[in-house]
Amino acid sequence: MQDFTLVSSLPRIGLSQGDLNGIGYEVILKTFSDARMFEMLTPVLFGQSKAFSYYKKNFGMESPNYALTRDARQAWDKKFNIINIVENEVKIEPGQPSEVSVEMSVLSMKRAVEDLNNGYVDALVMAPDSRSVEKSNMGYLLSFYKDKDALRVLVNDMMRIGLATDDMPLREALSLIDVRFLVGKLFTFSQALKTDFGLNAPKMAVMGLNPHAGTVAEGDDEKVLKAIEEAQKQGVYAFGPFTASQLFGDGLWKKYDAVLALHHEQGMLPLKMMALGGCACYWAGLPVVCAAPLHGPAFDIANQNMAEPDSYRKAVFLAADIVGHRKEQ
Repeated sequence: MQDFTLVSSLPRIGLSQGDLNGIGYEVILKTFSDARMFEMLTPVLFGQSKAFSYYKKNFGMESPNYALTRDARQAWDKKFNIINIVENEVKIEPGQPSEVSVEMSVLSMKRAVEDLNNGYVDALVMAPDSRSVEKSNMGYLLSFYKDKDALRVLVNDMMRIGLATDDMPLREALSLIDVRFLVGKLFTFSQALKTDFGLNAPKMAVMGLNPHAGTVAEGDDEKVLKAIEEAQKQGVYAFGPFTASQLFGDGLWKKYDAVLALHHEQGMLPLKMMALGGCACYWAGLPVVCAAPLHGPAFDIANQNMAEPDSYRKAVFLAADIVGHRKEQ
């Protein structure tokens, strides 16, 4: 039996293709057209070489060239590796999701997650999908792990923001928030800042719930305060709760290594207002590394050579950096 032991010192980063009718292949091509990327990592795309060639030709790009492989463990260093998830040609219809593009996205994700769970790739970076498919793909990944305290962390070149609750209606988010729930999220986030970012004693600012929003009771911030106090007893350097105006209007966030937002919009808004160098996210508290750009498939500009790769590139760098920090533990 052939020995597939991984011997490369470069992190092997699996890439799902996302919706092939969106901007996924465009941001992948633009990211890896820079030859310096291959000095830092070895990419393995679980996708379709014909789609790769189709978009590369449309954009008039000379690089990157690809190498086909059937097994991620046989991926070539310093090359863009592709594992074809299907052998037959599929119809590409830029600008709109189709039954075929959704099917290929799910197949790409499943094959990538399988290799991620088997340790054949060190991390996974997801290309953008339509919102419903992205949720189902992430649900598929998260179904392998039962850590209820895992959380999504938003990252750009200036800040890290953890989301205690993810993309859901505010009323639903509020129903989840209690002292035990928040302590679990704070502890997970603190540990992630240590293992995934190399911080020895990370300090976190915790946002409160806005009592003037009408849907939030005055006493809800008391739960947040109690959770902070309990987390501090467990050695977590958490402080607050702070209002959004205190943290971001007065620049107080700069004194902390990270911010914990209590719901989706509370975290997304300040990050996108300071989106220098692109925005990415990953799921902290999982035994595997999975990152993604913080944008959708942008069907309206698909195949027009208009997509900026900054956020996708940020996701790739984020995944590779986290792999490196975890190996140092």
